[in-house]
Formats: sequence, structure tokens, C-alpha cells
Amino acid sequence: MASVGLADEYVCPTLPVSPREAVAETEALLAELGTRDGLKPVLIGSSLGGFYATWLAERHGLRAAMLNPAARPERDLAKYVGAQPLWHGGGTIRVEPHHLDELRALAVPAITQPERYYLLAATGDEVLDYREMLGHFPGASNRIINGSDHGISDFAQYMDEVLVFCGVPADLLAAHPFSAA
Repeated sequence: MASVGLADEYVCPTLPVSPREAVAETEALLAELGTRDGLKPVLIGSSLGGFYATWLAERHGLRAAMLNPAARPERDLAKYVGAQPLWHGGGTIRVEPHHLDELRALAVPAITQPERYYLLAATGDEVLDYREMLGHFPGASNRIINGSDHGISDFAQYMDEVLVFCGVPADLLAAHPFSAA
């Protein structure tokens, strides 16, 4: 984002394990950010972050770009109750049964305005099924990547597309395409 002069426009908070606390902290951040130049923030969420972004987008009327989003994390995370290693940065977290209840409380049965969503889903996601993602975001703009993985390790190829959805001018990105990096 810094390469296109947008470092100040990007916020990526580290969220707590508790889903209830995670969305509360994000809502506080959204309130702090407010509206800039008449524009509301756009959410980008990957995996569980995509689940949170869906709930926040529905609750606050925001747009959201979803990257291999979790559609049913209360089901998918049930097997991870207990101590779990953090994938990035080391350490562990503790997933408690009540966290699954918190996820159930945040479930969005159906999105209300598909035009507010962009879905980037990989058929090679080894954690989540891209077909379930498609089913959860009917009518949303989408790109289905043939192959790739849960972390979308080839994300640089798709970053310009995601940022254009988020409102970054295409001509700004053309001067500094991420996919050329």
C-alpha cells in the first residue's frame, strides 16, 4: 500500500481469540475511522476474518472483499477447541467452547446486498471448500482461482482486482501494479 501512497489508508488489527471481543474491537476501530471524504471504510477479510467482515458489512452497510472466507467457522473450528499454535509469530491461543457459541451468534444466514461483496476463492483451499463460499455469497462479484491454497500464496496476482473493488483508482494501480512485484 505504501508503494501507491496509501499506507495511511490501510489498517490491519491483531484481533483477540474471542469472536465477541474481536468484532467489538473492530467496531470501535470503525467508529474511530468514521467516514473520510464521504467514503466509508471497506473491509477485507481472509478465512475467519472473512466471517467477521461479513457480519460487520451486514451490520454497518459496508462493502467487503472476502478472501477464502469461512462460512461456518463454528463447525470448522469445533475440532480445534483447546490450545492451538499460532501460525504466524509463535505462541499459542486457547479456543474455548464458548467461542463457538460466540461464532454462532455472529452467523449471517444470507447476505442482503450482494453488490457490496467481492469473493476471491481458491479451488485448492486445503482448509475450506470454495463451493461453500460461493453458496454463501450468491450474486456477489467473484473470482474463482483454479488451484492455489487457503493462504492464497499467489495473492499478488489478484491484489489489484481486490483494491479496485475497494475503491483504489485503477490508474493509480496501473503505475504500480502489485502483480508485477
